[in-house]
Amino acid sequence: MKKLSAALLLLATTAYAQPYDNSMTEDAIKKRIAPIGAVYFEGDKAAVAEVPTGPRTGEQVYQAACFACHGTGALGAPKSADDWAPRLAKGADTLLNHAINGFNAMPPRGTCMDCSDDEISAAIDFMSKK
Repeated sequence: MKKLSAALLLLATTAYAQPYDNSMTEDAIKKRIAPIGAVYFEGDKAAVAEVPTGPRTGEQVYQAACFACHGTGALGAPKSADDWAPRLAKGADTLLNHAINGFNAMPPRGTCMDCSDDEISAAIDFMSKK
């Protein structure tokens, strides 16, 4: 029985094994051994990462900082426009104050510490109309 079980296990793992591209063409070899980064020596001018300028849109802030809770409804976070209605009824100033300073399970600025007040407001507008 043990031999049969071992044979079936071997057969099952062989049947479901993912094939590995072991191609020996010149292009495939170059791709496998290509460097994944760059080394800069003293005196070399390093590449500078592009930094976005200007304010982010409400959608950009939502994707970067708000989606984790407001996209899933975690801890009762409002997801759709219907969920936002009772909060919007309290007024835009109150809602913005709660978003900036935190309220209940909402952390201050929704963990986006580098967001301006205008960007937070844009994110609220974006989420409340989704």
